[in-house]
Amino acid sequence: MTNKNKTVWSGRFKNSVSKSFQRIGASINVDKRLYEQDIFASKVHTQMLIKKKIIPAKEGKKILEGLNKIKEQIRKGKFVFKEKFEDIHLNIEKKLFEIIGESAGYMHTARSRNDQVVTDFKLWVKDSSQILIKELSSLMKNIVIKAEKNVSTVMPGFTHLKNAQPISFAHYLLAYYEMFKRDKKRFQNNLELIDESPLGVAALSGTSYNIDRNFTSKKLGFKKPTNNSIDTVSDRDFAIDFLYACAVSAMHLSRLAEDFIILNSDAYQLIKFNDKMLTGSSIMPQKKNPDPAELIRGRTGINYGKLNSILTIMKGLPISYFKDLQDDKGLVFDGFDTLKDTLIMSNELIKNIIPNKTRMLDMAQTGYTTATDFADYLVKDKNLSFREAFKVSSKIVNYAEKNKKNLDDLSLSEIKKFHKNVNNNVLKIFNVKNSMNSKNSHGGTSERNIKKMIKKYKKEL
Repeated sequence: MTNKNKTVWSGRFKNSVSKSFQRIGASINVDKRLYEQDIFASKVHTQMLIKKKIIPAKEGKKILEGLNKIKEQIRKGKFVFKEKFEDIHLNIEKKLFEIIGESAGYMHTARSRNDQVVTDFKLWVKDSSQILIKELSSLMKNIVIKAEKNVSTVMPGFTHLKNAQPISFAHYLLAYYEMFKRDKKRFQNNLELIDESPLGVAALSGTSYNIDRNFTSKKLGFKKPTNNSIDTVSDRDFAIDFLYACAVSAMHLSRLAEDFIILNSDAYQLIKFNDKMLTGSSIMPQKKNPDPAELIRGRTGINYGKLNSILTIMKGLPISYFKDLQDDKGLVFDGFDTLKDTLIMSNELIKNIIPNKTRMLDMAQTGYTTATDFADYLVKDKNLSFREAFKVSSKIVNYAEKNKKNLDDLSLSEIKKFHKNVNNNVLKIFNVKNSMNSKNSHGGTSERNIKKMIKKYKKEL
């Protein structure tokens, strides 16, 4: 009978592994979250072994029944994970021996932990990518909902954090829709790249058994089997791609949070948060702090760190499988957990922002934000070159600044000091809403454009 306290590979060794390495080398506390994928892959592998008559059908049936019992035990919290059995694969195999006896020894025929772990890991990344895609879709939907309510809301658009040109608050929000749309596409692209099954390449060279990798690929939900056994067991590109997609998405979320923190500050006062998205101070009674937004911004560093760590692990690793790869799963799991939580917080943040429309309009009217509109007017209506028109518009701004006036406060007679051939129609040029709605080029901030884009985004979602 199999010794319950020995590892499956102990037959070659005279002494037990050291206690310190057993503790450090064991990954069960991390990779136990792969149990569903591991059991699923083991069942598919067993079905293939039965189909190809590599193992007796009677023994295969026992294995399948035993795996179902183990899955139920884990789901009910009745399974005891043991560090001495290193990882999820051996913990499950040891338990299978306890349940069905020596028949469990047939399960590992024609496979290795090397192809087993990368199969489980790929399946987990596929499942987790779908979860993040769903969270991103929810965030994009909430952005569209908020934007639709603010198509006519005029705010200052900023460059260098200085007032630049009037824009719609909806247009500003939809800029982030486009970022998250690209994030979603990255995860979708990764799902296409990952769509090759590793199962069946064994340790690194393939196997002499007459296995059917097309069968297992289809059953596992992969498009096809991988083509090179050595590359298969050493490949972690899919984990790097996943963490890269997480890092870029986290960066976009951080930019959104940073924007909101600035717009909510006492210096800007352009947006408010519902109290449920704020915290207080232990010493200052008046404070309402945007802590959730700050956490979103701060946690980006975690996602960057996980990506950098896995790249460092892989950069000098010789081809094939090495123990270094054990730490890949913890990095990916943490990257996923962090981004998922950040997306959930970001969804709450979007739903609970309140634009200060009066303040937005007032601020859009300061800083001479329609100066470019006047230059464009001189080009289109008075046949000046843009550089010539730019000079004239600059002089008007200098005049308004010197006289402490906004551009829309200037009279026709004052404007004529800089260009005589103008009439009352020129005064409309300095209206911030007219300025916003004049930007009708594709991708521009006019209300007409925004309504078209919202309609398009709704269809996409």
